[in-house]
Amino acid sequence: MNRIVVKHNLLIILLLLLVSKVAAQNVSLSNNLLYDVWLTPNLTVGISAGQHWSVALTAGYRPWPTSDETSRKWRHLLLSPELRYWTDSVSVRHFFGANVIYSHFNVAGIRFPFGLYPDVRNERRQGDLVALGAFYGYSLPLGRHWNLEALIGAAVGYAKYDRYACGQCGSKISDESKIFLMPQAAINIVYNIPGRPRKQPVVVPVEPVVVPEPVVEETKPFVFVPAIHAVPDFTGRAGQLQRDNPVLAHVSQYKPYDRTRILRKEKGALYVHFDQGKSVLHADYRDNAPTLERIVDITRQIMADTTSSVKKIQIIGLASIEGGIAANEQLAKNRALALQRYLQQQVVASDTLFDTIGGGEAWAEFRDQLVDEVATESQHTVALQQALAVIDGENDLDQRERKLRQLDKGRTWQYLKENILKDQRNSGYIRIYYDYVPDTAAKTINRASELIAQGKYAEALTLLNSVRSDERAQNALGVALWQTGQQQEALRCFRRAAQQGNADARENLRQLENR
Repeated sequence: MNRIVVKHNLLIILLLLLVSKVAAQNVSLSNNLLYDVWLTPNLTVGISAGQHWSVALTAGYRPWPTSDETSRKWRHLLLSPELRYWTDSVSVRHFFGANVIYSHFNVAGIRFPFGLYPDVRNERRQGDLVALGAFYGYSLPLGRHWNLEALIGAAVGYAKYDRYACGQCGSKISDESKIFLMPQAAINIVYNIPGRPRKQPVVVPVEPVVVPEPVVEETKPFVFVPAIHAVPDFTGRAGQLQRDNPVLAHVSQYKPYDRTRILRKEKGALYVHFDQGKSVLHADYRDNAPTLERIVDITRQIMADTTSSVKKIQIIGLASIEGGIAANEQLAKNRALALQRYLQQQVVASDTLFDTIGGGEAWAEFRDQLVDEVATESQHTVALQQALAVIDGENDLDQRERKLRQLDKGRTWQYLKENILKDQRNSGYIRIYYDYVPDTAAKTINRASELIAQGKYAEALTLLNSVRSDERAQNALGVALWQTGQQQEALRCFRRAAQQGNADARENLRQLENR
């Protein structure tokens, strides 16, 4: 571990030198909140390298537990230089990037999420890794100096390490190396130096007034304070439907299925139910009919729209925990396929449009329902707590079901069948993911509004002239025209926007017509 301590000291010196050399440039300091959750202090120093480029260095260091006698540990040092390309300007909106990752690590007894790196659950690994990665992200301004960033990506790397039999064992098993693929994700809180320019107020020069005797009341000069707000993107028919249909989500929110997910807790999921032990889809069973009609109608509307499209329909088949594992695995898969075939009979959709998965026995869903039942503190609380203990203590699924059936001479199992297991006999989670044509006009209008706030009216007018046929541009166009002396044309733009229901245009007209 001395190597990590030495590298930590060198890291502090490197970061101090980096900040001192770029103090006069645009600098950002950020912290990855996801990394903080893993109790790893971290810092990223970024430097603007032009309108669309930036470079940065990320460092993370976790020295504890400091004792080698501790069986559970994730001590490591991480260094990662990166290069980003911003689609607008540095620290605003979308960005793409590439990075190099180096880490010296000493890991044992850690359960990483999504089943990653299972070898370190029972053994210790100590060594080094190097990886090359790529990522995509989005930066949301929170104020003059602050941004919130989210990014996701992946990296391919090479690791060389020593294997030890357990977390505190000193005897080495072997030297090993391997090539690996790992995910990248971050939610960063960012502080920008010097920050975005302050909004410049409209300054109207006031000539001195000579007041003759007797003194009369001075009339204040008119100051036009324009009302102007950002316009929303047009996300196509899919974006409009999403407001009332949570089953719709943008394709950027898609995530593959794994059996640890609690689907019943995910907002907007729809379910289609089946008879016990059956995979034949009946539209008139339970509330299947309105659910199926809703899915088909949404899909048809998006497919008919030229500005949005269906990218993926995710169907996850599930079965209850009753019966044999192999039979339930096949039953869950057949249920998902039955729903896919039904949808393909209603709309023209290829197999590649579907993400159809057999989720097998819904143990994660079942356990989560038991937890909710226990929280109600009913007369069955003790029995349900015993059932939870069986689930958590028995890994063999067949033995787990057998033990559940034997609780309280079968009375607990009878309660579970009548109140919980009936809800698991369904095709599971259904969600539709969409995409839409980027709204470049809204982007242009909002950029022009930012220039107006900075007092750069001529630049704003140049941008707005390229989208002046768009009804959403009329209010901002009116402000830019008024501030550049074209008052009659500005009033025409305000009136046109006001007739379309624009509240900002109505306020601007009120000021100018009553001045």
